[in-house]
Amino acid sequence: MRGKTALIMHHYASILHAPWFDPIMTRLLQFCALAGTLAVLSGCGTMTDLVTSNLPESHSGRPSIVVSLREQEAYLYRRGYRTASSRISSGREGYRTPIGRFQVIRKDEDHRSSLYGDYVDDSGRIVKANVDSRRDSRPPHSHFVGTPMPYFLEFSPGYGLHQGYLPGVPASHGCIRMPYWKARQFYNAAHVGTPVVVKL
Repeated sequence: MRGKTALIMHHYASILHAPWFDPIMTRLLQFCALAGTLAVLSGCGTMTDLVTSNLPESHSGRPSIVVSLREQEAYLYRRGYRTASSRISSGREGYRTPIGRFQVIRKDEDHRSSLYGDYVDDSGRIVKANVDSRRDSRPPHSHFVGTPMPYFLEFSPGYGLHQGYLPGVPASHGCIRMPYWKARQFYNAAHVGTPVVVKL
């Protein structure tokens, strides 16, 4: 995303500094460059997540969270009113996200997985990537470092909502991944005891 944005800005800057370019065209091209940059950012969904997650909530009261696996969406409610929503990536085949009624049992802003991650050496260099610490043997002179799971809202032992990669399909080991801004929004709204419903 940053590479595309830099390329757009460099291309237009080279034209803007041409001696034959008049001021009206300069303004028009600056507008086009801005529109192109915003289009690139919006395509990633980052800009939309940033804006919507920082809007004031239209209702107050106790929060609750509903996750739809079919829709690959999570919803934040206040007294029955939906106040926020987020794209998600739930558990892939063989690592299904549990379905049912739960509640937040733990919050951890800087959580790391205790099962999935990398084996790294003492200098921090990855020796073996994307491992399951229960199944993959540890190479000599290495140690396990769990995958970061920021803004972790655990609703069932070993399962929670957290910030993570969203490829557009269910892809996790059972947790519910969310974009950064949305994970932070849900994390800040929820507390231990907040109801969480996961449905098909």
